[in-house]
Amino acid sequence: MNYSMIRYLLFRLLRIMGYLLILPLIVALIYREFDSAISFLILVVIMITVGIIGSYKKPSNTVIYAKEGFAITAVAWILMSALGAVPFVITGTIPNFIDAMFETVSGFTTTGGSILTSVDNMEYSVQFWRTFTHWIGGMGVLVFLLAVVPMAADGYSMHLMRAESPGPVVGKIVPKVKDTAKILYLIYFGITVVETICLLISGMPLYDSITITFSTVGTGGFAIHDSGMGDYSTVSQAIITVFMALCGVNFTVYYFLLNRKPKEAFAIDEVKYYFAIIGIASCVIAGNIYSAGVLTDIRMCFHHAAFTVVSIMTTTGFGTLDFNNWPMLSKEILVLLSLIGACAGSTGGGFKISRALIVIKNARNELNFVVHPKAVKRVYMDGHTVEGTTVKSVSAYLGIYVLTLMVSIFLVSFDNFDFDTTVTSVVATLNNIGPGLGMVGPMGNYSQFSPLSKIVLMFDMLAGRLELLPIFVILKPKTWRK
Repeated sequence: MNYSMIRYLLFRLLRIMGYLLILPLIVALIYREFDSAISFLILVVIMITVGIIGSYKKPSNTVIYAKEGFAITAVAWILMSALGAVPFVITGTIPNFIDAMFETVSGFTTTGGSILTSVDNMEYSVQFWRTFTHWIGGMGVLVFLLAVVPMAADGYSMHLMRAESPGPVVGKIVPKVKDTAKILYLIYFGITVVETICLLISGMPLYDSITITFSTVGTGGFAIHDSGMGDYSTVSQAIITVFMALCGVNFTVYYFLLNRKPKEAFAIDEVKYYFAIIGIASCVIAGNIYSAGVLTDIRMCFHHAAFTVVSIMTTTGFGTLDFNNWPMLSKEILVLLSLIGACAGSTGGGFKISRALIVIKNARNELNFVVHPKAVKRVYMDGHTVEGTTVKSVSAYLGIYVLTLMVSIFLVSFDNFDFDTTVTSVVATLNNIGPGLGMVGPMGNYSQFSPLSKIVLMFDMLAGRLELLPIFVILKPKTWRK
C-alpha cells in the first residue's frame, strides 16, 4: 500500500474543498449573512492552509494500483463528507454532527434524502452549499482532481477514475485519463450553464435557477423549498424533466455528438433501453393515475408522470406531487425503476441499465446452454462481445448488492417502522434516490430514524455512489498491509 500517495492526494482533496467553500462564502456576503460568512471564511483558510502544507512535497513513488485507487476513493469520500458537514454544524443549521453528516453524505452521493423537516427558512449561503454538494458529487471530486492536478502515470490514474465512476466498464474516451476527465467536466459544466439559462428564461429567479440546476445535473434532488418542485411553473418543471433525463445518459454519447459521430452515439444499446423505459413507464403511470382520478386532465397526468418517472429513474428524487397517494401499480413501477437506475457513465445512480442488460442476457445464455450444451453463447452489447471478466464482475456486483440490501433492511428494521418505510428507505439510499414510500416519501424525511439507522443508511449511500467495491475494499484488513 502506497501510504505516502494516499496522504498526498487526501491533502490535495482538503485543499480543493477549501477552494470550493469560497462560493458559499461569496453568497453569504451577497446576502449579508455575516455570521455564516465568518464561519465559511475560517473553514476556507484552515482547509487551504493545511492542504497546502500537507501536499507540499510530492511523493517520490506515485504508483497507484487498483488497491490504492479503491482505498483512496473510499477514504476521500468519507473525509469529504465529514468536512462538508462542518458548515452545517458551525452555522447552527444542523447542530447534531450525525445529522449534519447524513445531510452531507446525501448531498455528495447525490441521494437527496434529508433529515431536515423544513428548508424554507435556511440561510441562502448554507442552502447554496447544500445543493452545491450535489454538483460536486455528481461527476466526482476525484475526476475533478484528475482534470486539474498533475498526477501519476496515466495508467495508474485510471484506477482512481474506475473506482469513482459509475458503471460495469469504465474507459477513456481519449487516450489520456487527464484529458478524459477534462472533457467530462467541460460537458458537465456546459449542461449546467445551459439549464441555468433555460430556467431563467422560464421565469425562475436567478438563485433558484442556479441551486435547482446543481441538484438537477448532479441528479441529487435537494429542493430549496418545502413544496419541492410543486410551486414552479409547468414550463420550469418540463425543463427540469428534460435535463434530468439528459444527465441520466452516458456522457460518452455527448462526446460522440460533439465530435460529429452520431452513428457511434446512437449505437449504444443502454441509451435506447433507457429512453424506451422512460416512455413506456410514463404512459402507463399517466393512464393509471388518470383512471384513479388523481388528476382530471390527461395532459397534466402525463406531465407529472413523466417528471416523476425521470426523477426516480435518474435517482434525482425531485417531486411535483406526492406519489405516496398514487395507485399501487404506479408506486410499484416507481420502485422497480429505482432499482434499475440510469445509464452507466452518467451522474445517475442505481444498479444501472447496462448491468441489468448483462445479467438478463447472461441468464438467457445459461438457459440456452441447458438446451444446447455444445453451443457457444456470448453476451453482446452495442454490437460487441462483452468480456467474460466483465460478466463475472457484474454477477459479483449483483451478489454484493443483494446482500447489502438484505443486511441493511434487517438493521433498519430495529426502528420498528412500517414495511414500506423500512424497505424503501434502504432502496432509496443504496440506489441514491432520496425519497421512498411511507415516512420517507417525497414529502417526508429521515429525521425520525435512530442514529444506528442513519449510520447504516449513510453507509448505503456511499456504497451505492461508489459502486460498492471501494467501500468494502477498505474494510478488508489485507488492503492496508504493505
